[in-house]
Amino acid sequence: MRILFDQGAPAPLRSKLRGHVVETAYERGWSALDNGDLLTAAETDSFDVLLTTDRNLRHQQDFSHRTIALVILPTTRWPEIRRHVAEIEAALASIRPGEYLEVKW
Repeated sequence: MRILFDQGAPAPLRSKLRGHVVETAYERGWSALDNGDLLTAAETDSFDVLLTTDRNLRHQQDFSHRTIALVILPTTRWPEIRRHVAEIEAALASIRPGEYLEVKW
């Protein structure tokens, strides 16, 4: 699975998501894109999931026509996220194109 990390997703999480290809919006030069343009760019480049901490994104964008899925983390704090990698991996395994899932712990 190809995963794009939005600005708030902690980079250390990348090494915990084995078996996935993970890139960041920053690495792709997409840091300045607004949410709609970021989603379109990610879909155009065949990303499967946008991983973000932006809880408002799913309300700001219409996902009914999207092929990219959205996984939302409840925090940007790596020490907390590190303890919940299994829940994040489960969310990634279960999500389908165009869906959004808010990971909670």
